Parts: sequence; C-alpha cells; structure tokens
Amino acid sequence: MKTNARIGTPLSPSATRVMLLGCGELGKEVIIALQRLGCEVIGVDRYADAPGMQVAHRSHVINMTDGNALRAVIEKEKPQLVVPEIEAIATATLAEIEQAGHAAGSGPEIIPTARATQLTMNREGIRRLAAEELGLPTSPYRFADSLAELQAAIDGATGDGIGYPCIIKPVMSSSGKGQSLIKSAADVATAWDYAQAGGRVGAGRVIVEGFIDFDYEITQLTVRAVGASGAVDTFFCEPIGHVQVNGDYVESWQPMPMSAVALQKSRDVARAITGNLGGRGLFGVELFIKGDNVWFSEVSPRPHDTGLVTLATQRLSEFELHARAILGLPVDTGLRRAGASAVIYGGMNAKGIAFEGIAEALQVPESDLRLFGKPESFVKRRMGVAVATADTTDAARTRAKLAASLVQPVKGD
Repeated sequence: MKTNARIGTPLSPSATRVMLLGCGELGKEVIIALQRLGCEVIGVDRYADAPGMQVAHRSHVINMTDGNALRAVIEKEKPQLVVPEIEAIATATLAEIEQAGHAAGSGPEIIPTARATQLTMNREGIRRLAAEELGLPTSPYRFADSLAELQAAIDGATGDGIGYPCIIKPVMSSSGKGQSLIKSAADVATAWDYAQAGGRVGAGRVIVEGFIDFDYEITQLTVRAVGASGAVDTFFCEPIGHVQVNGDYVESWQPMPMSAVALQKSRDVARAITGNLGGRGLFGVELFIKGDNVWFSEVSPRPHDTGLVTLATQRLSEFELHARAILGLPVDTGLRRAGASAVIYGGMNAKGIAFEGIAEALQVPESDLRLFGKPESFVKRRMGVAVATADTTDAARTRAKLAASLVQPVKGD
C-alpha cells in the first residue's frame, strides 16, 4: 500500500479494506478509529461476538493458529492491510503471504511487518534481538525446555546461574499468563507447571529472567509513521506508568514523572527496537527504570493495554495513532491533560453479565468508562476500564480507581 494513498468508500469497489486479526477490547478501538477514517474493516477472532466483531463491517471466526484457515480468510476478503492485534497467530503464514506479495508486486501489507509479528510473539526471539543483536540492556536470562533445565539455568554449573529471586515465563503467552516470581528452590516445580499451563501453544519452552530491583516500570508508546519529509519517522508519547499484578495490568497513568536522562534512554531503547522491527504503526515498549538506568523488558507491535489511558489523556488515543500510522497519515502524540485508567474485572464466571453503578461511576469528576462487551466473564477477566483526568496523575489515579470500584458486575437476567 502506498502511504498517503486515497481512502475509498466502505462496502464499495473503491474501499480501503483492513483486516484485524484479534477483536478484543484493543482491536475494537482500532476498528472504530479506522472506520472514522473511512476504512472498511473485517474482524477475525477465535470466538464469536468478540468486542471488535460487534462494530466491524464483517467478521469471521477461525483458529488463527491454523495457517490454512488464516490464508483462506485473507484470500477470501482480499484486504489491502492485515493488522495482527494478538500474538496467537500463524505468523509463518503471514510471512509467506508477505513474501509472495513482494514477489508479485501486489497483495496485502502485514502491519507492521511479518518479521515483527514473528519476533514479538516469542519472548526468545525478541529477547535475543534486543540483547544479543542490538546490545540493549536487559535482565539476565536463560531458556529451558524441561524442569531439569530450568533448575540448572537458575543454579548454574559454576555459580553463574540466574539465582533467586527470578521470574519464569512461557516464551509464548500474553497478559501475564503462566508467569511466576519465585524466591526459592521450593517454588521451581510449581512455577514450571504454571508456565506449561499458561503457554499460548500449550507445554513448551520457558524463559527465566533475573529479577531487577527497579523503582518503577513504564510503557513508552512509540509510533513509526510518515513524517513531514514523506519518510517514516519515529514519534513518542509521554511515558505511561503502570501497575501490574502477575504480569497483567491493573492501572496506568500518564505522564509518568522521570528524570530527563532516564526518559532519553527509554526513547533511545524504544527507537532502536522499533526501528529494527520496521514498518508503520504504534508499538508498546515496556521498560524497567531505576534512577537513570533503563532496561528493556518487552515490546508489542500494536496498541498496549496500559495505553487505554490515552483515551482520556491525548488528543489522539493510541488507537487513533495506530490507525493513522498504518494508513500513512500524519500523527500527533501531544498530551492534553494528566490522566489514569483502572481495570474493571468480571468478578465471576458467567455469560451475559450486567453492570450496575454506572451512573455513580460517571459522577466522579472528569471520568469516563469503556465497557468492552465481552460475551463471557471470568473472575479476573478484564471486562472494562475507567479513565479519568485531573490536574495531577495522583488525583487522576484516585478518580479512576474510584470510578472503577463503583461499577459492579452482576449476573444477567
């Protein structure tokens, strides 16, 4: 697709067709942003009635780790852009489609690139790229394919192991699934079993990371978009602070106060990793900060859950930035006002739940809600988010958490 190309009319021969692979709450916001710019959007996910499917022009339910099924739906819809919004996708198929398109001079563009989707869905690929190829600072790490290898990676043959405390993660998982912080040898077997249960493709390889005694962690939203010169340039949002519990985000705020040195180092790391991955779009780069020191943690080549706060804080949310960037349009990462977000959980295992307390929540000054419309609730499933703004991030955090606490999931009729 040529950048700055014209955008057609949805559901007509001139349509600019975009396929979203993943239609959760983040994908839904991307779909809305694309539709506001005149795109025809096709949503694809593994289950029916996903949030994004409720607003897409059309939708399909497939197993996205099935390469044949993925190829078939892309060939049927013939989108100009294919936009992965989750990690559990047959990325090898995307690479084949991209290569065939390059050879033929036509075919869909994979956002940001097929290589980026392959590397970032696997913690091993992205960690080796960051640490071993780009020389970016990271925590010490090892990989293991069995419980015995995991124990050896922690202990080391000559005292050079990762040691305790350390963090165990499946190499392929999302939202903290399968992740454990272990403090002694007594925790290792349990952590191994939990990682095997939480991996995206079932049992398999894990990464063990040394624990970094950081002061705080941030998400540096980074946008690769067409700049004034007509070439792809790198743009940064103000840093986002966040709290994670077991690897899953529960609240975030923007801007995160940090030293000028740490901020510059964070952006240097983000520029290096996203520049290597290439393409256009928004990336969520997770970093650990201690004083002026910065360590790379992970990167997602798509809008980040902690970036839901930008629905309130920025002139253009992360979703609007992503939509503009992938279409080759100008972006504006400017902050409007300090703000925060807080997660609303399902609180129960049920289908078709309802929510009470919405009016009370919206009485909180400068607050707003996003209820995602997921068809099934789990106790710790993210079902919505409250966002709020204020003069300071501390005041915004108080407002967002209060608004979230007032929304009560209940069993539907």
